[in-house]
Amino acid sequence: MERAEVLKRVIGILTEAQDIRRAVETGQDGTGDGEEDGIGDVSAATAGVATTLLNEMLPSISVPADASPQQVAALVAEALGPALHTMVSGFSLAFTSLAIAHDSGRTDVTAIEILQELALEIEAGTYDGDA
Repeated sequence: MERAEVLKRVIGILTEAQDIRRAVETGQDGTGDGEEDGIGDVSAATAGVATTLLNEMLPSISVPADASPQQVAALVAEALGPALHTMVSGFSLAFTSLAIAHDSGRTDVTAIEILQELALEIEAGTYDGDA
């Protein structure tokens, strides 16, 4: 998966978490069924979306049946290392964007608006050269 796609999925996870939090605060369950069942449904919905997005970002790993533990560790590290690095970079970028807005006292934008702007910058290629 390309870096920009991973970064956008990270923003999707954070945006979904914001939506779920807002639903909890307003007494909605976040399932869209009109029932206000409480936080358990919201947590399940968040976990489902986050799990789906995370699974999309992680590569498949094939391990030979006769692989030694050291070979398995090497295969997993080789496959997951770049994906995890990109995901951590995405969460760090999002956190930094939110922190800068917070620290500068911005009250004219919401966290979701900041994340949306970040997604547009990623789409425009602003962060293509970053590691």
